[in-house]
Amino acid sequence: MNENDLDAASRPFSSPARSGLSAAPRPPRLHLLALNPTDSVTEGFLPAAARLGLAVTLLTDQPEAHERAYGRREEDGAAPHPFPALDFPALDFPALDIAPCDVRDFAEVISRIAADGPRPRAVFTNSDHLQAQAALAAQYFGLPGKDWRAALRTKNKAELRRALAAAGPDVADPVWSAELATGQDPATLAGLDAPYPCVLKPREGVASEDVVLVADADELVRRCAEIRERRPGAALVVEEFLDGELRTLETLGDGRTLHVLGAFRTELSPPPHFIEERLHLLPAPPPQPHTDQVLAQLRALGVGFGVCHTEYVVQGDRARLIEVNYRAIGDQCDLVLAELLGIPLFEYILRTHMGEPLPDDLGARTDGKVRMEYVMADRAGRLASAPPASVTERDGVRLDYRPLRGVGEEHPLHRTNRDFLGVLRATGTDQGRIDAAVARFLAAHRWEIV
Repeated sequence: MNENDLDAASRPFSSPARSGLSAAPRPPRLHLLALNPTDSVTEGFLPAAARLGLAVTLLTDQPEAHERAYGRREEDGAAPHPFPALDFPALDFPALDIAPCDVRDFAEVISRIAADGPRPRAVFTNSDHLQAQAALAAQYFGLPGKDWRAALRTKNKAELRRALAAAGPDVADPVWSAELATGQDPATLAGLDAPYPCVLKPREGVASEDVVLVADADELVRRCAEIRERRPGAALVVEEFLDGELRTLETLGDGRTLHVLGAFRTELSPPPHFIEERLHLLPAPPPQPHTDQVLAQLRALGVGFGVCHTEYVVQGDRARLIEVNYRAIGDQCDLVLAELLGIPLFEYILRTHMGEPLPDDLGARTDGKVRMEYVMADRAGRLASAPPASVTERDGVRLDYRPLRGVGEEHPLHRTNRDFLGVLRATGTDQGRIDAAVARFLAAHRWEIV
C-alpha cells in the first residue's frame, strides 16, 4: 500500500498480492492521544477498540508509564499494581503500539501520525489537555472529530466565560470573572471590584487542582502568588462563587443527534477546596428545566460531537455552568455508567470518531442507581494499611472496591483527586439499600496513614 495514498483508509482491507498470495488484511487503525494512563483508556477505550477490530497506536509523552500499566514492562522498585486480583490480563486489548510523542504539540502529533503509514481510521483522545490537538489532527487528515475551536473554548475557562457572555442572558446567566494572563503580576488583581468570596483557579486546570475559595483581595493576591510558585507564569481565572447543588450532565453526540446519557449529583469537601467526595446518579430522565438550559449553553459553545462531561450549579430554576470537560466523566464514573446503562458506551464514543451515526435510541436502561464513594487521605504520609480490592453482591447491591494507592506508598496532601485512596462503586436499583451497603463497608474497613 502506498503510504502517501491518503484515501487508502477508505479501503482498509484492500492489500496488494504478494508472490501470488493475498496479504493478510490490515486492520483499521485508531490513533489515540494520552498523557498518563487512566482507567477510562485502560478499561474502557482500549477494550472497546479491540471489540471494534481496530489496531491502536497510542501516542504519549509517557510511554514507560503506559508500558507498565498494560503489564509490558517491569522495573526495579516499581510499585506493584494496587489491585492484582482485578488485574488487566482479564481485559482484551487490541494490537497496540505505544509511540513516544510530544502530544501537547499538534504539529508533532500530525507529523507522527503521517509517518505511521496510511491515513488512520480515527484520531481520538479522552484527555482534558489534548482535545484541541486531537481535533486539529483529525481535521488535517479529513477525519470526523470535534471542532478544535469548541475544544479550545471549553478548555480555556476564561474563553468559556467570554463565549457564554456573548451568547446573551437568554442562553446563560452572566457569571462575573476576570483573567490573570500568563506572567501578569498578581498584585494587579487587588483593585478588582469582585463579588467576594470568589473562586480562584488555573485557566486550563483540571481535577480541582489549585482551585480555592478566597475571602477578600488580600487573600486573592496571596493565593495567586502561591499557585504561581507551583505553576510559574500560569494564567489564572477569578470567578464568582456559584453556591448551590452541584450536578453533572453527561452527553454523547454525532454532530446530528445529541443524547443525554445521565446526570450525577456531586457532594464536595467543605471550602476553601473543592474535592469530589461522592456522586449519586440522578433518576432518568434528568431533571428539567436545567437539562435543556445546559444543552442550550453547550450548543452556544459549539459542543455536540463525541462525549462531554459538564458541571453546573442549580440555583432555583436556573442552571449555571461551572465548567465543560469535553471528554468522558472520569474517576471510574464512565465505567459504571456504561455498566449501569447496559450499552456499549465506549464503542459508541469511538464510532462517532469513525464517522458512524449514533442510533436515535441508544437502548439504555433507566432503572439503575449508583453511588460513587471516594476514600480520601486527610494528611500527608505513608499508607500503612488499607483493604484489598473486592467485589461483593448482597441484597441486590453490588459493591466494587478498587484501591487507588498501594499500601506502603507515601504521598503529600494534594487537595485534589490525587488524594483518593480508593473508590467504592455501589450499584443496584434501590437507593436506600445502596446507601446502607456503603455505610457497612466503610464502617468495616480502615485506611491508616502514618
